[in-house]
Amino acid sequence: MKSFAGLVLLAALVSGAPQFQLQQQQYQGQHIPILKQTQEVNFDGSYQYSYETGNGIAAQEQGFLKNAGVKDAEAQVAQGSFSFTSPEGIPISLTYVADENGFRAEGAHLPTPPPIPEAIARALQYIQSQPQQPQQQFQQQPFRG
Repeated sequence: MKSFAGLVLLAALVSGAPQFQLQQQQYQGQHIPILKQTQEVNFDGSYQYSYETGNGIAAQEQGFLKNAGVKDAEAQVAQGSFSFTSPEGIPISLTYVADENGFRAEGAHLPTPPPIPEAIARALQYIQSQPQQPQQQFQQQPFRG
């Protein structure tokens, strides 16, 4: 129960941090107004927040505790998005998910890996087509010197 209360407190602090920073931000000497803001933190560890600023920044996130109370299976899950216009005038939009599998983000501005070379793709396909061989277990023998 103590860790659950700590998790709720952490979610409240995290969800409140971006709004506070944006309210204090100055942009070219002018205060940027918060046009819209919501936040909700629940006793079960779930939360959500969203905001929109006068200079076009928008963000939203929802989160919850997955498998609450299940030892070694609990995971905090968060998903959300944000958007803004870069100094070069390019609209930037990003969506993300963070859970027991790590942080995964998607956005048109993010770099993508180069395509897999054809020879390597064929080799991977060949390896996948082979039947799985049971792995041999070796017992370590005591050293006799």
